Amino acid sequence: SALKLSILVPQAGHAAGFSTSVTSAKVAVNGVHLQYQQAGEGDHAVLPLPEIKKLFKVIAWDPEGYGHSKPSHRDFPVDFFERDAKDAVDLMKSLKFKKVSLLGWSDGGITALTAAAKYPSYIQKMVIWGANACVTDEDNISKWRERIRKPLEALYGYDYFARTCEKWVDGRNGNICQHLLPQVQCPTLIVHGEKDPLVPRFHADFIHEHMKCSRLHLIPETKYNLHLRFADEFNKLAEDFLQ
Repeated sequence: SALKLSILVPQAGHAAGFSTSVTSAKVAVNGVHLQYQQAGEGDHAVLPLPEIKKLFKVIAWDPEGYGHSKPSHRDFPVDFFERDAKDAVDLMKSLKFKKVSLLGWSDGGITALTAAAKYPSYIQKMVIWGANACVTDEDNISKWRERIRKPLEALYGYDYFARTCEKWVDGRNGNICQHLLPQVQCPTLIVHGEKDPLVPRFHADFIHEHMKCSRLHLIPETKYNLHLRFADEFNKLAEDFLQ
């Protein structure tokens, strides 16, 4: 997630807020054995969000090449958002859910937007935050603040981190999901931290302005990881919207 490569939100293994048991399994989807965890109750399936209360049945997953959905190698072809969106929807269909709601952070938000545009009849509602509408000059890691970039370079190694970011940007031609936004039909809550140093506010404004049924909620003192620092406020926003 620090590399902005996590899909949707952190996996449910960290969902300490559940009072019900958590089940974990793998299922074959599009030729890949995807890891997922399920917790909560009810008919409303949400993919995914740690610590959402048991009003919902929550499914958290590891996309191809992440977590336990290996040994697949994580790559970034031009259509990797479409690939992840299809995997996410097909995973939920394989688990026999008729419709689902999506919560997506960072790349997960882009994947959620892509899924909602490509499979409109299957997506009930959506909450996104930290999602990019396009590639800008600010996505060049040389423009990142040193205090953000240095820990990632130390963790992943300078060369690997730089190559991975380059692969993410390559082939986008500036556009990520701009062309898909008018196709999204489901009610969508866009949450944005006004002090986000990685995803400037104009991304949230653009997404909001180009969608039919969206609501923009700004949190003044928050940054990129707003669901962590302001977890209670964020969870209430998400729960109220999903209900």
